[in-house]
Amino acid sequence: MKELVEVIARSLVDNPDKVVVTETVEGDTTLLELTVAPEDMGKVIGKGGRIAKSIRTVVKAASSKGDKKVIVDIR
Repeated sequence: MKELVEVIARSLVDNPDKVVVTETVEGDTTLLELTVAPEDMGKVIGKGGRIAKSIRTVVKAASSKGDKKVIVDIR
C-alpha cells in the first residue's frame, strides 16, 4: 500500500522528491502517513478534500482483499 500512495502522490505534486510515506502497523490496522512539501498540500488535498478522499478510496479498494484496515493520514 505504501508504494501505491507514493506513486499517486508523486504524480500530483510539483516536488515529487519531497513526498514521504511512512507505514506503521498496529495489530490489524496499518497507518500510512503522507507528507508533502507545504506548497503541494493543496494539490494532494484538492478542492473540498476530493483528491484526498479519492486517494483513501483507492487504498481502501486495494486493501479490501485482506483483513487489515488501512488509514491514510495526510500531513
